[in-house]
Amino acid sequence: QVQLVESGGGLVQAGGSLRLSCAASGSTFSRYAMGWFRQAPGKEREFVAAIRWSGGTTWAADSVKGRFTISRDNAKNTVYLQMNSLKPEDTAVYYCAAARGPGRLTTIGPYDYWGQGTQVTVSS
Repeated sequence: QVQLVESGGGLVQAGGSLRLSCAASGSTFSRYAMGWFRQAPGKEREFVAAIRWSGGTTWAADSVKGRFTISRDNAKNTVYLQMNSLKPEDTAVYYCAAARGPGRLTTIGPYDYWGQGTQVTVSS
């Protein structure tokens, strides 16, 4: 089992930046693929970004491509989401998740463990 704790959310003006962190414990973090998802009130949870265990391959949703970057530091058991040029449409609760098995990392299905979420609010 993996326990995930997100941090770094907050209130920021449009055009600003935030860096989210997700600290993992309880299992072998370095062998898990990791993803970030977000969910706004009344909307379905949607994919944001994902990274393989090696860190060499990443994916990002079209809506955030070029603005958000996912990375990981396996020595620190932490995955990051650097968010630049934030827009009001990015306002949501952001969740990190861990996938221990194979699957399409741009979908919810492969992820076995989820963090509690951290709120990101972008004002216009």
